[in-house]
Amino acid sequence: MMSGCNNDNAAVPPAASPPGAGLVHVYIGDGKGKTTAAIGLAVRSLGRGRAVAVAQFLKSGGSGEISLLRKLDLPIQIFTDKSLNKFSFNMNAEEKEACRACHMTLFRQAAEHCESGRVDLLVLDEILNAIQTELFPEKDLIAFLSRRPANLEVVLTGRQVSDAVAALADYVTNLQKIKHPYDRGVSARIGIEM
Repeated sequence: MMSGCNNDNAAVPPAASPPGAGLVHVYIGDGKGKTTAAIGLAVRSLGRGRAVAVAQFLKSGGSGEISLLRKLDLPIQIFTDKSLNKFSFNMNAEEKEACRACHMTLFRQAAEHCESGRVDLLVLDEILNAIQTELFPEKDLIAFLSRRPANLEVVLTGRQVSDAVAALADYVTNLQKIKHPYDRGVSARIGIEM
């Protein structure tokens, strides 16, 4: 276990991004709180006067976090699609194709919004799950991360991250479930899990 002490003998992997550049954060795992952590970072950035954008994949934009951000009328650009209202495992082939097209549109809108260099933080919520379920092409995310504006901080969330995307990340945090009420049959509760 690593303590708070400086360990000069510890091997430090090379940084994925050059010093001073916007960094890439990845929140993964089967635990609760990935979106909440990402939105928390967005709120922190907003509180420091930074420009923020959020794009949600596999979600309709009705989560408590997004609802609050909209109510507060903050200077944040939010990209969602209300038609995304089904879990991917419940979609038929036609619905999956429509979902792929929707995700591509959301991604393009968010990427174009960030290309101006006027956005400091971009959250791509659940994009890793969209990749995992083959509802968004990983190659497009990798290309974007490789050519994003130098100052752009990017946050990716989902249950798993590929080695290729992890290699581009500066932070990878695994939120691991130890115990969860869902295991006892308790459904997601409004205001707590969503």
